[in-house]
Amino acid sequence: MESGAFIRILAGAAACLCAVACDVAEEDRLITARDFPRPYRPVSSTGSNAFSTEQIRDDRREALTVMDQANITRGMTVADIGAGEGYYTVRLAARVGENGRVLAQDIDGDALRRLGNRVERERLDNVSIALGEPDDPKLPENSFDRIFMVHMYHEISEPYALLWRMRPSLREGGQVIVVDTDRPADQHGINPQLLFCEFERVGYRLVEFVRKPEIAGYYAQFEVVGERPDPRDIEPCMQPGDTNTEFSMIEEDTSGENDEFQGS
Repeated sequence: MESGAFIRILAGAAACLCAVACDVAEEDRLITARDFPRPYRPVSSTGSNAFSTEQIRDDRREALTVMDQANITRGMTVADIGAGEGYYTVRLAARVGENGRVLAQDIDGDALRRLGNRVERERLDNVSIALGEPDDPKLPENSFDRIFMVHMYHEISEPYALLWRMRPSLREGGQVIVVDTDRPADQHGINPQLLFCEFERVGYRLVEFVRKPEIAGYYAQFEVVGERPDPRDIEPCMQPGDTNTEFSMIEEDTSGENDEFQGS
């Protein structure tokens, strides 16, 4: 996986086994997340920080495809959320050049230490590293042209809180890029329609969606729209006891290998 651990697994929650974070009791949630609704959906367990070997990913032109799709150019400032071992971090650093900046963020301190060693070894002077929280990426306001969330969204246990707190960090015209796999949320993926819904509830608009074999999944691009809602006014996309059935039925209309959507 391209990210660090974006969930808290409840010790002794036998119903969750070791693969799924089940609905968390309110008193067991982070205090800082309790003003926000729970997602009421499974969350993938933490896997390896390596989604695949970097050579395999480069052979299929994954990072190049994603950066081209996101129109990453020299001089941009970008954030890599859930940076893990830094596959995207180092490639983004080369793409934005010496006048650009990359902030690599994760909540896994060990992964960040390894990434820090890599950044130092490869002398990536335009890369900074920051530790985040499961419900708060802790990004500086009005700072980023693009924010990347690659193969990690399904591990976020507090999506409404995290997306809400991430929103002010985008510059005018800034966009969020999500790359993930179309699988159930407890199987290291996220249904695209559920992804769209969670972003929409926090004040983002989908502007592009495409499936590409080079990225072994789908690419979704969002921008902010309207006012940021009050946390207590956010309605969760799923309710207790709901399943992904509704989203799966909707998705049948957009399940082709080369599906593409561009907003107006």
